[in-house]
Amino acid sequence: MITSIATLSPEECSPVPDAGLGTLTTERGNLPLESVEVTAAVSGLMADLEVVQGFHNPHDVALEATYVFPLPDRAAVTAFRMEADGRVIEGVLKERGQARADYDQAIAQGRRAAIAEEDRPDVFTIRVGNIVPGERVTVHLTLNQPLPYEDGAATFRFPLVVAPRYIPGTPLDGERAGDGWTPDTDAVPDASRITPPVLLPGFPNPVRLSLAVSVDPAGLELREIRSSLHAVLQEGGTIRLQPGERLDRDFILRLAFNASTSLAVVPDDENGEGTFTLTVVPEAAPAGARAKDVVLVLDRSGSMTGWKMVAARRAAARIVDTLTSRDRFAVLSFDTVVERPDGLGEGLCAASDRNRYRAVEHLARLEARGGTEMLAPLEQAAALLADSARDRVLVLVTDGQVGNEDQILKRTGSRLAGVRVHTVGIDRAVNAGFLGRLAGLGGGRCELVESEDRLDEAMEHIHRRIGAPLVTDLALHSDGLDLITETVGHVGSIYSGVPLTVLGRYRGAATGALTVRGRDAAGLPWERRVASATVDNPAVRAIWARGRLRTLEDRYAIGDRSLEAEIVETSLRYGVLCRFTAFVAVDTQVVAEGGPGHRVIQPVEPPSGWENPVAAAPMMLTSMAAPSAMPKPPMGPPGMAAPGSMPKFAASAIGGGLPQEAAAGGFDDRARMLPRPVPAPEPQGRPQEPPRELLAEELKRLRAAASLPAAERLCVLEDLGSRLAALVIYLGGHAELAALAEELRAGGDVDALWQRAVEVLEALVGTGGRRPFWKR
Repeated sequence: MITSIATLSPEECSPVPDAGLGTLTTERGNLPLESVEVTAAVSGLMADLEVVQGFHNPHDVALEATYVFPLPDRAAVTAFRMEADGRVIEGVLKERGQARADYDQAIAQGRRAAIAEEDRPDVFTIRVGNIVPGERVTVHLTLNQPLPYEDGAATFRFPLVVAPRYIPGTPLDGERAGDGWTPDTDAVPDASRITPPVLLPGFPNPVRLSLAVSVDPAGLELREIRSSLHAVLQEGGTIRLQPGERLDRDFILRLAFNASTSLAVVPDDENGEGTFTLTVVPEAAPAGARAKDVVLVLDRSGSMTGWKMVAARRAAARIVDTLTSRDRFAVLSFDTVVERPDGLGEGLCAASDRNRYRAVEHLARLEARGGTEMLAPLEQAAALLADSARDRVLVLVTDGQVGNEDQILKRTGSRLAGVRVHTVGIDRAVNAGFLGRLAGLGGGRCELVESEDRLDEAMEHIHRRIGAPLVTDLALHSDGLDLITETVGHVGSIYSGVPLTVLGRYRGAATGALTVRGRDAAGLPWERRVASATVDNPAVRAIWARGRLRTLEDRYAIGDRSLEAEIVETSLRYGVLCRFTAFVAVDTQVVAEGGPGHRVIQPVEPPSGWENPVAAAPMMLTSMAAPSAMPKPPMGPPGMAAPGSMPKFAASAIGGGLPQEAAAGGFDDRARMLPRPVPAPEPQGRPQEPPRELLAEELKRLRAAASLPAAERLCVLEDLGSRLAALVIYLGGHAELAALAEELRAGGDVDALWQRAVEVLEALVGTGGRRPFWKR
């Protein structure tokens, strides 16, 4: 069901010719977000950013607007403010539960307020309340971001869309944590906060996007600037997006220059402490490498459809081809099930020419299908590598679009100790935060591939990463600089083409040197001594704090619940937003007696490169249902094994005004991430009855589309067949539905297939059955 958030009469709306079914325009508009402006200043290997979001209330009652959006996963959010009616209200960073209480109280009292919260390292939510009719409000976020550097180039990446994520698990009872289209589950207790509604493809561009990046090499020799995915204009040292670009893919700049070994120290303004950042640029890799055990895990789920699956197959095949006869390997491809190449056995096999050929042959046949059940293959991979005495490597190739990141990290974190985990993210709106966290736990690297054009270049990097590191067993030794040991980041290993970067805190004088010691590939001692240089760059402290908070939060997610107080204290002390805190800006002026009369969650763009849905019938615009009356859709966006008729894209925002007191990310009202009881699973081998409401909606679509031309009806039937096939997998089997799905996907006489589908669905809708799982 498509629902509108606007209180408009039918004569106020008119379809746009050839713009796609369900696309609407109105004179007033109905989406609160008008503009997004990003201004970045790159200096060397760091960037300072300001993000400005403009909201407008087109309605005749006060509005609360919610926007779920991405930010760079390593960026530190250090300031927040709201501007409205000539007033500027600075945000204050508080413990998350307290910030929410302050926001809710202000909204109830009719005052303007805004709150910014982190739900994932790269997914954030802003709520702006009591925007009065016709008013425009802007919110400003200030960020500091490090730029990853390797093989002579730094990358500035700014994500612009939260892509739909696969949500596993059993729905939870009680109030939902957010207003998204997916219910919270035991595996993803904040699923409703990270699944905003998605615009139908063809919807007129609802948001004005402006993005400008000024580049200062900061003494480094800048050889080249390259842009990926977006059309840009260059004016001197500033690169701007061309007008008309949409928020549907990451913005990426690659800056080619030579980095250098350095130790920068940044004293605080007070307290006699400071922050350091150590960079060690490695030499070229020597010939030869040690034998290793490699497990390749490839995502072939529905979200990988199209160019991503092609790129993933090529990437996986290249990884297999890099192996030598001394190595052992295994290949696991997964969706809702895990598969291995025939003839390679259940364990690790020798990387002989014959076995590598079988693996590549298996990879070439893979097509996207099913759901993103990532936990099981990662656990199998950890088990395969558990007892190996060789270099152990796990390579994950995926778009990372899952919601149960914390569950995966908790279940696999300790088992991947000593395993170098490399993640290859393939998407134009990749889940970089999760892939970076997973690679970080395993001491590996994260490579992001946003287009087929970038694949060959990226695979060269991946090849080097899979090879043995140049230097291992690294340790940091201080000479005159008094390090605060517990604040120093993980030292890791040194790889060819990838500089080693370590951040930490020190006390006392900002003078001295650091020496990095380890062993090279031949087992001989290796060391580098780097003298300090004092610099004036406050961003270094914020970037260190962001990394420190991520480390603590990952340890918390794995199970160390004693870290809550330290996480909150670190966030508040250094003024950097995290999942346990929130920025809140509250006006003193009362503007809307009684609070907002309307609530809207801003829909997001479908990510560029994702398959467009085939509409089964013209979408209908209906009035807003009460939150309690809205159907709870199945857990998974299109192509992710969502078991049934969840609309693939929303023509407009799914509003609602659901209570915001519910916890986010497994947090209670004081922002504590609480363990959730896991309901007992359904007994294996006992298929469930298909949900009548879901099948009735499919039948309704068929009847509405009966007058379409034969070619369009055939597309409708094929689309229905794919959904029914996914439903059969979810139900644990259903002979009649499975047979119908196979017939529809195979094609044939349109009229006969149409009649067959109607008859089967009519019979099943009339037989009763259990309620859908999300309504039990």
